[in-house]
Amino acid sequence: MRIERQGSSIEVGRWFYGYLRGSPRPKQYKPRDVIAIDINERKIVYGDYEINKDIDTAVDRAYKYKILAENLQKKYSSPRYPAWRRRKAIHNRIRSYHRKARNVLEDRARKTPLKMVRLALKLQHAVAREDLTGLINSLRKIKNKDHRTKLIIMGYSRLGRWIDWQAMKHGAPIVIVDPRKTSSECPQCDSKLEENGYRRLRCPSCGFEADRDVIGKLNIRKRALKMLGIKVIPGGVLATSLPPK
Repeated sequence: MRIERQGSSIEVGRWFYGYLRGSPRPKQYKPRDVIAIDINERKIVYGDYEINKDIDTAVDRAYKYKILAENLQKKYSSPRYPAWRRRKAIHNRIRSYHRKARNVLEDRARKTPLKMVRLALKLQHAVAREDLTGLINSLRKIKNKDHRTKLIIMGYSRLGRWIDWQAMKHGAPIVIVDPRKTSSECPQCDSKLEENGYRRLRCPSCGFEADRDVIGKLNIRKRALKMLGIKVIPGGVLATSLPPK
């Protein structure tokens, strides 16, 4: 992530977020732990080692509007000419469905990161997410059309931008980690996990077992703690020195 001042804006990658000129920005605190965020098709899982929260991505609702728009286009089209373009009422209805799909996803992308950042502020934790650069190219290679379309319209990059913006706005440290193998490595011993039921994974070495999304969250947290220099003992607990009673 690259952050630069340019006049009255902040550049994060290629995207610009405006802010009020002269308004004080909160100073970043030293984090005690990490609120890790794992983004999937149907839900976003976030929390630390003990806290586990999830939020629906609303992609299914947006996808229904997209299908309604596409069905109307097919119904009022011929192999030679898309007649729906000349019929104003049909054209407006199709645009309305596309607009609803876009608004559903945009609203969820704006509100969800704020909940995560507020939790991080309350606990004085950092915020960690995966590096989503170049993800759209890998999504296009998915063979299942419906699954591929849902992942693309959900907008991983949009969610990433809003997470970064809310973290910077409120002074929460943001950490971006390597996304490779976050859902296939054991968060306790780094061994390769094995399938153990629907969306369940189990470690053959240490016996750790959890949902695939929870494992992704724990691995993101683990990598972020390492980048921040915060040590953990086996099991994911922070290696802090407690004062004597």
